[in-house]
Amino acid sequence: MEYRTDAAIEILSRTPATLNAILRDVPDEWLMSDEGEGTWRAYDVIGHLIHGEETDWMVRAKIILDHGTDRPFDPYDRFAQFELSKGKTANELLDTFERLRRKNLEELAQIATPDKLQLRGAHPALGEVTLAELLAAWVVHDLDHIGQIVRVMSKQYTEAVGPWKAYLSILNFKGMT
Repeated sequence: MEYRTDAAIEILSRTPATLNAILRDVPDEWLMSDEGEGTWRAYDVIGHLIHGEETDWMVRAKIILDHGTDRPFDPYDRFAQFELSKGKTANELLDTFERLRRKNLEELAQIATPDKLQLRGAHPALGEVTLAELLAAWVVHDLDHIGQIVRVMSKQYTEAVGPWKAYLSILNFKGMT
């Protein structure tokens, strides 16, 4: 499937509602559990998505539009959420994410016109990337983290499902943080 901004917005606009449906007002044992040392909790993922809204996707899109490959993207801190989310409830984070995403998608609809999608930027590790690749990665990034949240939550019942574990592939998946 080729990248299209309207199709991307269809998915990106649903992520806040999806996270709200899964995470809002659930007990901390669901939000604060992980898959072991060095893995993220659902709570951490929300903070990571917020940090991306503030410093990654749209910031980088604007760098491409304003500077092309002349100005590389700033490196992204994949772990900033651990400090930035301190003292905030999951519901506060969900509200912040929803507000930031709505604002970013309003901007995206204005700037990501078909004639600009092949403009290039400079990623600090990946080299040259197009605006379309950046925006497609944003969509997949959301879906990846939704899957991660569901997997982390599912694994809390690994023992409780007993012999059904053999049929539940989500419990046997070894993924990244």
